[in-house]
Amino acid sequence: MAISLTDSAADRVKSFLHNRGKGLGLRLGVKTTGCSGLAYVLEFVDDIEDGDEVFEDKDVKVIVDAKSLVYLDGTKLDFVKNGLNEGFEFVNPNQKDECGCGESFTI
Repeated sequence: MAISLTDSAADRVKSFLHNRGKGLGLRLGVKTTGCSGLAYVLEFVDDIEDGDEVFEDKDVKVIVDAKSLVYLDGTKLDFVKNGLNEGFEFVNPNQKDECGCGESFTI
């Protein structure tokens, strides 16, 4: 099982953590929402919780709770800029479909 980051995503997370002044890494998870069922959740982590899996890639810790890990195994996190828009993108081999607006997905 693994979660990985592109160089662009790792650099962005490091920059956010540096500007924030604290944090162990980035939590990647899923929540039930939207028209397709699941949505990605990203947040900074200050404490590791029981049951968390910690992956390290390019000197960035990515923390995933056990419930989310079954949906995220093999996911690569990328950070892209398209014109004036920028943000994280998820390359998830488990994802089967996503809603038309791109806010939620199914496994």
